Amino acid sequence: MKYSKLTVELLKGAEQVIYYDPVYHGRTLKIFGIDNDPTKMVKYLADKYIEKEYGQIIFDTTGEYPKDGFETIIKINDGKPTGLDPIRMAKEGIISDPYAAVTIVQTIYELDRSLTEKLYADVLSGKIKSVPQAASSKEKYGEVIRESYTALDEVFFQGDIPEFGNSILVDLSDAHSITIVGMAFLIVAAGVRKRRHVFIGLDDAAVLGYTPAGSAAIPLLTQPMRGRVTVLATRYAIESILNISGPTLVMYTDPDIQSLIYESNGVPPGAMRKRVLKGKGAFIWRTPETINVEEGDLPF
Repeated sequence: MKYSKLTVELLKGAEQVIYYDPVYHGRTLKIFGIDNDPTKMVKYLADKYIEKEYGQIIFDTTGEYPKDGFETIIKINDGKPTGLDPIRMAKEGIISDPYAAVTIVQTIYELDRSLTEKLYADVLSGKIKSVPQAASSKEKYGEVIRESYTALDEVFFQGDIPEFGNSILVDLSDAHSITIVGMAFLIVAAGVRKRRHVFIGLDDAAVLGYTPAGSAAIPLLTQPMRGRVTVLATRYAIESILNISGPTLVMYTDPDIQSLIYESNGVPPGAMRKRVLKGKGAFIWRTPETINVEEGDLPF
């Protein structure tokens, strides 16, 4: 069904083209598959929205995503500076306000409410100008931060703040620390969360959302917003991704995983649970009254 100007071709059905329309089907699309199929679909959809003059923001944990066409590439490596210091970014206006920056520190280092408010007051007064400075503080929040603050953290927050262009690739494929991955994901997500006319791709979404920091980032990017399309691609059918509202594209994967995905989407047993073979996909979408499953060939 074509409903809005954001409609894109998703699958080639036997009798008709199957479309994905964020306005009609839901602005967060979940994609499940194996190998590099999810990456190919994210790239295909990103290109379609670039044609519609949308920006693109891609979080890539696989290293397979093409790096051409981006204004900004943020490369995340263990033990190397990124410049992604949320307190400094708030002062530059990349993160919306100092309190948002402080809540990022709270999430990463598990500060309680009273310590968060104290840190916020010190940031507002200019006493604290960066995360490393907060970590070295003699205040109680500094002591709590230091309990989990490592040399990797110290280096991570150093360096120049990267430019946040209209098209951004966050390459996390060489970061082996899942903690660093979650930190980078949350901080960049906070910097782009209010953007409109943008396509956001998460690959692999399950990896990105594995830590508490990463899990906190996903709602920032999946909250329904006009002018934004978010695609969560993954090879893992885990509950945290399955439970996110929105339509689902099932690509070729193991039969029991396909069954789990159908079950989580409320598709009743029987003919509606179409077995997806290689090169094909099943598009599951809902309205308040119905559950729908459409099958077709992948567009690539």
